[in-house]
Amino acid sequence: MRQDIVQLYDDFTHRRLSRRVFMDRLTAIAGGTPAALGLLETVAANPAAAALVSADDKRLKTSRIRVPEGPLGYLTWPAENRGPLPGLVIVHENRGLNAHIEDVTRRAALEGFVALAPDFLTSAGGTPADEDKAREMIGALSMDAVVADARKSIAWLAGQEGVNGKVGIMGFCWGGGVTGRVAAAAPELGAAVVYYGPPPPTDAVANIKAPLLLHYAGLDERINANVPAFREALDKAGVRYELHIYEGANHAFNNDTSQARYSEEAAKLAWQRTIDFLKRELG
Repeated sequence: MRQDIVQLYDDFTHRRLSRRVFMDRLTAIAGGTPAALGLLETVAANPAAAALVSADDKRLKTSRIRVPEGPLGYLTWPAENRGPLPGLVIVHENRGLNAHIEDVTRRAALEGFVALAPDFLTSAGGTPADEDKAREMIGALSMDAVVADARKSIAWLAGQEGVNGKVGIMGFCWGGGVTGRVAAAAPELGAAVVYYGPPPPTDAVANIKAPLLLHYAGLDERINANVPAFREALDKAGVRYELHIYEGANHAFNNDTSQARYSEEAAKLAWQRTIDFLKRELG
């Protein structure tokens, strides 16, 4: 393989380049270069190859767990845990618990959380490799059952050794919608972060006790159409919240496995706001 391709991939895997810059540069090199074309195809087809935090990162410990009478899940926490840490449940997109969400879970653990990503397709046999099939299965789920599984996950995580008893929830896309509904159903929740998810029913907003951090994409017209009414309901109910709209960003701007939607600028800013918020509310 050409040395420039080797160096490019090394820069990417050691986080000296963002995924977008890596893909753009590799695409430029790929003109007629079989090695680059092959690598481009591999990374594009396999989000695990593009993970910001590798699955075997020595700074973390990970485990596959089963919440009692609830979903399977991917659990990760700092290897050097020097005292109880806050817990964080991460709700996947409508593609299920895939490599990207596991990567996000590891990112959260490196920030000082015991992070759990449940597979909300457990009752349907688990997340399949086929994303189209996963979306179809997600569409068939009962939202009441999903919220119940999320609450079981929160309660289980809160009781684990090494967790300080405070647990937040964060969700993306479909998972952002789930997060809003969980916030309305779970008074025990410590904090909630929504990434471009549909708001919960207006009549449920008054039940929200946890502080919210809400991220929306400026170009996401479908979701944003419901934001004014949601905001009005939050204000009326006296819910404590922060709301940010990232102008020029698309729905799913945090998903760095999607070249079409990912926005590095919006994703980094939203992530920093998220970590600051969660540490403030759960630490």
